Amino acid sequence: MMSATQFPSQQVGDFTITAISDGNLSASLDLLSNIEPSDAARMEDEAGVKDTSAIHINCYLVRGGGRTVLIDAGAGGFKQWGGLLASNLPQAGVQPSGVNTILLTHAHPDHVAGLLDKNGESVFPNAELVVHKREIEFWQDDGNLSRASERARGNFLMARQIFENYRDRLRLFEGGEVSPGLTAVPLPGHTAGHTGYRLESGGRNLLIWGDIVHFPEIQIPRPDVSIAFDLDPILAAETRARLLDLVSSERLLIAGMHLRERGFGRIERKGQSYSLVYEDE
Repeated sequence: MMSATQFPSQQVGDFTITAISDGNLSASLDLLSNIEPSDAARMEDEAGVKDTSAIHINCYLVRGGGRTVLIDAGAGGFKQWGGLLASNLPQAGVQPSGVNTILLTHAHPDHVAGLLDKNGESVFPNAELVVHKREIEFWQDDGNLSRASERARGNFLMARQIFENYRDRLRLFEGGEVSPGLTAVPLPGHTAGHTGYRLESGGRNLLIWGDIVHFPEIQIPRPDVSIAFDLDPILAAETRARLLDLVSSERLLIAGMHLRERGFGRIERKGQSYSLVYEDE
């Protein structure tokens, strides 16, 4: 059995943050905009990526101050995506009933479907679900649902099912500190309320940046490349460029839901481009 120490972990002051893999989802490089699929495939190949269609899914466990916080809950096997969180979480030393708070970066299925089991019941019976107000408003809006593509309709129905299931312990925020040591960082473009979380403790900092990238080997060197999952691809690219500039100049430790299994890294600026250097434990 895998021990807790075998999951990538970082100590940030009084907090331990652990990257827990939920597995992969599959998506074509054709979904990327502003780049030829052949160029995208070449970048993946040069970075040593074997399966160019695999997008890895991370969830992040934050323990400290007597609380256990989970940031995003993976895909839960929705569309055969992910689903490993359920077995990996106990191997990291946490039972679902021991999670106090779940923070969502946004409500796409690969981040929220793991909140429900195959019977549609809540997986985390004691957890408060914390979501940006704009995110909830977007998915609950019937006008948005009526305009959605067939593919996106399923995303709406999944988000609504989850919000309904957790309605008695749903907390909305618009900014500020959302849990001790964790502050919301607005990262607009990917979804209406897409949010990162900055963890600060003991003079150390970490930014969990949600879905700033899906294909890190492509979108970090080429922040102008967006993906079809972005609600506003131009705004998403602007946010990505701004954030890469910020975290590279600050040498800020980052965590991202679609970084590879190593889960943590730093961004280095190379001329007008950027590269990701994974952080070892």
